[in-house]
Amino acid sequence: MKAFIEKITSKPLWVNILAGIGLLLVIITLFFLLLGWITGYGHTAKVPSVTGQNMTAAQQVLEQAGFDVVIQDSVYVDSIPKLAVVRQSPEADATVKAGRTVYLTINRTVPPQVEMPSLLGYSVKSAEMYLQSLQLKMGTVSYKPDIARNSVLEQLYDGVSIAAGTKVPIGATISLVLGSGVGGSDMDVPNLIGMTLAEARDYLSTVNVNVGSIVAVGQIKDSATAFVVRQSPEYLSPILDAVGNRVPNKIREGQLMDLYISSIAPPKDTAAHIPPPAQKP
Repeated sequence: MKAFIEKITSKPLWVNILAGIGLLLVIITLFFLLLGWITGYGHTAKVPSVTGQNMTAAQQVLEQAGFDVVIQDSVYVDSIPKLAVVRQSPEADATVKAGRTVYLTINRTVPPQVEMPSLLGYSVKSAEMYLQSLQLKMGTVSYKPDIARNSVLEQLYDGVSIAAGTKVPIGATISLVLGSGVGGSDMDVPNLIGMTLAEARDYLSTVNVNVGSIVAVGQIKDSATAFVVRQSPEYLSPILDAVGNRVPNKIREGQLMDLYISSIAPPKDTAAHIPPPAQKP
């Protein structure tokens, strides 16, 4: 080493400068000559199409074609299989540098959940648009008599009424019950005096009459077991028939009946005979 340094220093400075410049030019020339080999310049490949394939199969196809694979993201699409490739980047058939990384977005195995909204009172079109905005599907639409014609009365998931705020998976199907309007034929107002509120609700559902306001008379601990002591409309009207008996009031399917309830049962003589549900033609 000492001899090498002495040899260099023994030469004129300008010779050493020219030698250094020459060495630098050689290094730069070699760098550019090898740059294509280092970066793979000019070596390209076409990206295979793996969209829709299972994640494992897609990864094997890409690696066999000489690409690196990275799972970049996951989404949920209910129309394709779980763990299937939803998107790829670069896209299929793109010509890219050999050996580059292909990023995949795959379909989740478990769908995320959303809170069920309250659709009560919505029109069927507005309800459908609301469900779509939450990535939920609208199922069957059924009707029952109600004064709120074409408005949502109930929302069902798997055939069971579902409350607002309940978690449901994205893609779930929600069925709707709409009001069909008031029925066309009259029937006698049922006499609910003396029934418990639970019994009255069940009875009214059989004749398609809806419960309106429920008014407590006095203190009540359990409304379901409280007794109906008054109703509106009343069972009998002030009008008398030919033999002097009061004529029953009339009501239609879908109309409302207000109930007044108390923890004390009404006197027995006020609980007149309860007529059976009106027969439908």
